[in-house]
Amino acid sequence: MEPDVSIETSCMIRIAVLPIGDVPSTLLRDYHSMLLRHCTIPLSTISSFYTEHQKSPFAHQPWETGSLRFKFVLGGAPPSPWEDFQPHRKILGVIGICHCPSSPDLDLVIDQFNAAWRGYSSVLVQRCFAFSPGDSQLEDTKKRENLVLFPPSDRSAQELHLQTMMQDISASLLMEFEKWVLQAESAGTILKTPLDSQATLSSEEVIKAKKRRLARAQKTIGDYCLLAGSPVDANAHYSTALELARLTADYFWYAGALEGSVCALLVDRMGQKDIAIEDEVRYRYNSVIVHYRKSFIQENAQRVSPLTFELEATLKLARFLCRRELAKEVAELLTSAADGAKSLIDASDKLILFVEIARLFGTLGYQRKAAFFSRQVAQLYLQQENRFAAISAMQVLAMTTKAYRVQSRTSISKQSLSDETETGHVDSGKMHHQSVVSLFESQWSTLQMVVLREILLSAVRAGDPLAAWSAAARLLRSYYPLITPAGQNGLARALTNSAERLPSGTRCADPALPFIRLYSFPLHPSQMDIVKRNPAREDWWAGSAPSGPFIYTPFSKGESNDNSKQELIWIVGEPVQVFVELANPCGFDLSVDSIYLSVQSGNFDAFPLSVDLPPNSSQVITLSGIPTSIGPVVIQGCTVHCFGVITEHRFKDVDNLLLGAAQGLVLSDPFRCCGSPRLRSVSVPSISVIPPLPLLVSHVVGGDGAIILYEGEIRDVWINLANAGTVPIEQVHISLSGKNQDSVISIAYENLKSALPLKPGAEVTIPVTLKGWRLFLGESDTAAGKNAFGSMGRTLKDGSSPSLLIHYAGPLGDAQDIETNKSSVPPGRRLIVPLQICVLQGLSFVKARLLSMEIPAHVGESPSSLANMDSKPFGEAVGYSKIDRLVKIDPFRGSWGLRFLELELSNPTDVVFDISVSVQLEKSGNEVNLSVDCAAEYGYPKTRIDRDHFARVLIPLEHFKLPFLDGSIFSKDLQSDGSTAGRNSNFSERNTKAELNASIKNLTSRIKVQWQSGRNSSGELNCKDAIQAALQSSVMDVLLPDPLTFGFRLARNGSENAAKLDLPKESDTSIQHIASKNSVIAHDMTPFEVLVRNNTKETIKMNLSVTCRDVAGANSIEGAKATVIWAGVLSGITMEVPPLEETKHGFSLYFLVPGEYTLVAAAVIDDANDVLRARAKSESSDEPIFCRGPPFHVHVNGTA
Repeated sequence: MEPDVSIETSCMIRIAVLPIGDVPSTLLRDYHSMLLRHCTIPLSTISSFYTEHQKSPFAHQPWETGSLRFKFVLGGAPPSPWEDFQPHRKILGVIGICHCPSSPDLDLVIDQFNAAWRGYSSVLVQRCFAFSPGDSQLEDTKKRENLVLFPPSDRSAQELHLQTMMQDISASLLMEFEKWVLQAESAGTILKTPLDSQATLSSEEVIKAKKRRLARAQKTIGDYCLLAGSPVDANAHYSTALELARLTADYFWYAGALEGSVCALLVDRMGQKDIAIEDEVRYRYNSVIVHYRKSFIQENAQRVSPLTFELEATLKLARFLCRRELAKEVAELLTSAADGAKSLIDASDKLILFVEIARLFGTLGYQRKAAFFSRQVAQLYLQQENRFAAISAMQVLAMTTKAYRVQSRTSISKQSLSDETETGHVDSGKMHHQSVVSLFESQWSTLQMVVLREILLSAVRAGDPLAAWSAAARLLRSYYPLITPAGQNGLARALTNSAERLPSGTRCADPALPFIRLYSFPLHPSQMDIVKRNPAREDWWAGSAPSGPFIYTPFSKGESNDNSKQELIWIVGEPVQVFVELANPCGFDLSVDSIYLSVQSGNFDAFPLSVDLPPNSSQVITLSGIPTSIGPVVIQGCTVHCFGVITEHRFKDVDNLLLGAAQGLVLSDPFRCCGSPRLRSVSVPSISVIPPLPLLVSHVVGGDGAIILYEGEIRDVWINLANAGTVPIEQVHISLSGKNQDSVISIAYENLKSALPLKPGAEVTIPVTLKGWRLFLGESDTAAGKNAFGSMGRTLKDGSSPSLLIHYAGPLGDAQDIETNKSSVPPGRRLIVPLQICVLQGLSFVKARLLSMEIPAHVGESPSSLANMDSKPFGEAVGYSKIDRLVKIDPFRGSWGLRFLELELSNPTDVVFDISVSVQLEKSGNEVNLSVDCAAEYGYPKTRIDRDHFARVLIPLEHFKLPFLDGSIFSKDLQSDGSTAGRNSNFSERNTKAELNASIKNLTSRIKVQWQSGRNSSGELNCKDAIQAALQSSVMDVLLPDPLTFGFRLARNGSENAAKLDLPKESDTSIQHIASKNSVIAHDMTPFEVLVRNNTKETIKMNLSVTCRDVAGANSIEGAKATVIWAGVLSGITMEVPPLEETKHGFSLYFLVPGEYTLVAAAVIDDANDVLRARAKSESSDEPIFCRGPPFHVHVNGTA
């Protein structure tokens, strides 16, 4: 059998094209392609070369419309035993191709050519075409038969020259055909086929052959008429041959003549294709098939059989009818031919038959049937144990991969790839369901695996390591669930072995393992937030929330809400990251030599990374790179170097794979097999690269770990800021965000501002003063535990720490460009510096309470001034030495209702705290505030609290009394007595409460409890809430002074009796001096003065009375047992005291009995105003206001 046969094959003249000498293969193919353009030579163009020596046997030669047809056989072909039966199988001409620069000796070329064409006994015409001859060869005048030189010229001139030579060859062949026909008609010849027996001439077969000679001769003449382009003459001879062959029952030659007549019919009616001709051809060829079948002789079946001609006739008819409308009929013919292959003896005939059947099924569009018969062809090739057969098998199987959906990516056209890429870009990775079905058909899995195994086997035999690697990669990647672990390991070894035979850096279009999918595009770090810049505003960052790396954000205002396609911004020269997930669903360790992002735009430098994946595992890795120039960046997938070959892994392929797995169209999901959670599909955003921007990076001096503070601790933290970009920073602004912003006391913003412009590589350090905030109940319980550092992570994750927001920007650029194009303004950036403060519980309050104390005063000659005593510290009113200050209370003033604030503190930590209390006092007038450390003032050491211990701290509140009693304090109360409307009453009550709370807040703010632990840890205890709660009910008594202040003093001059006094034994000399100066002696008339101060701004009229009591509390002046005699008035004393002034009243006492006595002054105020009644909390306007002073102690010594 012959390949590529058709009905018109019978009219084609075969010419062998042979290379003569050394001809480069590329040039040989080029020259052969030039010949193929001249397969048809019209008879009208050869008249100038044709010479009629005698009357032509072709009486009906169509010189105007006819033509000669050629079939150029490159390399020639062996002679066929059927050449007598079908002359078109003969090699009737030989054309030699010579490349003169490679073969300069033309004589040697001619000798080689003559030897070559003489190998074909049927050759009628021979020519040797010598291309590109040199000057010396052109000048050679020696005549060489059949040598044609083609001088160097352009392509069109050479083709014109070649066309002329082909016309000459056509004319020569036509004349030779005429000679042969004339000889065949005059001198008979015996025509044989392999079907004829090889018996002796006297046998019956020779006699039968002689009888059939005439029919066979007419049939052969008809064949030559057909080759000569005269179908009418051929048809006449075929008709005679058919009649004679029928009479002699020569069915084989009858079928051949009938087949030739069909060819003559089609050539005669070239271009005319109607139903009548089609039906005639179908009818005649069915008869041809039948007669070829009749010619089968059983005794010749083992030697030779006409089956090949029957199958060829079937293929010719199928090719003639091959179109979609007659697909069923053609498929039946091809199926019948396929069944006949079982009876073929020669394997090459089977090979040709299956090739032709596959071609015709492919022409019909039956790709799967074509693929099936192509596999049959490949199996026949694989049965031959040689490399070239394996290469052929591999090429044939490669053609079947499209039908079986296992094709290599190299077989996909670039156009389809570009269309697919654009579709994916628009659809954001979405794929139509039908496309998924076409890509993944799980019911074909076994057959697809068989095809890939055959390709792998043929590639290994053919010695094509790249094709073997590709087949093994496709097999392992697509069908790993159906392959045993041993088989998976075998494929891995095949990949490795193939890679060892490939040069380093070889690329393959088909990826193997691992599976790679896009995991996420991480947000920019806090140092890389991009902020739109408004140059028209001083606060250029305001009104545009940072969008991170994405242009769209749901928090942006006044912008489009179309977020169907995210847009990502990258900056030239700044590293970026992309998260991808790798999966190895196979049972062997996978080592990825390198993996990096695959960017087609050319403006991105990717950084490779090596990964080792254990069996059946997945891993999320970070791939990074640096944009190198502005413009869009297109990331299609990753470039992987694994198993010794570089491959491209596209994200879209894996997305389609996962979509097919979700719809049950794919065997399994490789990521779910490895235990990876199911993720939503992540599309590749539209990425654009913008020019460089400044980049501010920060770190905390001393380490970026958590800043550990105790509650109330104050500490300076130094933050180093550096410009890591290539653009200077010209604008900067610092603000706060997050919780507990009050913990940031101060920021040295001026340090940063003075460093502007901050050039690339420059640094600046700014101090930030922090204060540990107060922990709430739940946080205190956690922070108070022994493992305080263990809870640090939770405290930081709560987001309770404040952050510094630093908005910064580089130069604005050209002002004209900004005015014309506002979008050309380079954006700014935002740096978020989380302070990461971990507050641990330090000192904690247990409780706070208000204590009161009464201490009698001593009467002396120089008591403390009654005026403004509350605004002075203890010890400042009198001249005490350092030892006297331990008394803490003015002995000549005493304390009547002295109040202390007691704070009970606990130390649950592992460190020791030293406590000190400071009080800020206010002076009247324009004097400035002063801060007094009570412990230092009175000589108290600092209070120390050991770990896991408690301590109490007393804070005296006498210093907070107001210097005078003002009516404005009670103005709100006076308005609420019913004289105004109820609405005003409610309003005044609210205002009174507000003022009261303000007074309490003012009082608590002046008390500071500070602590120190070690050398560098110090802070302030937040005691405001506790003090405020303790003072809530008694704040008026603490703040407001009494309306009247009473005091006593000795009125005598000198101390002549001081030597007679008995002093306490425990007192030292300083105490003795003061006591001797202020003591009273019995049996001596001692003058006293009572001092009354008016602490209001209005004159007070009153009745004053003085009482003296003994140590038992009995009245010592009145009664039968009086022990004190007086001179002057002690009761019913009418006095009028001016506002904020003192008035004194004198009297004398004579003590009869030594001992301890107490003087008490009291007064009844006449016509008390509203202020005094409000202070006394009197509800009735008629009720008298009674004021009593504190007791004053008088020590009376006896006489010597």
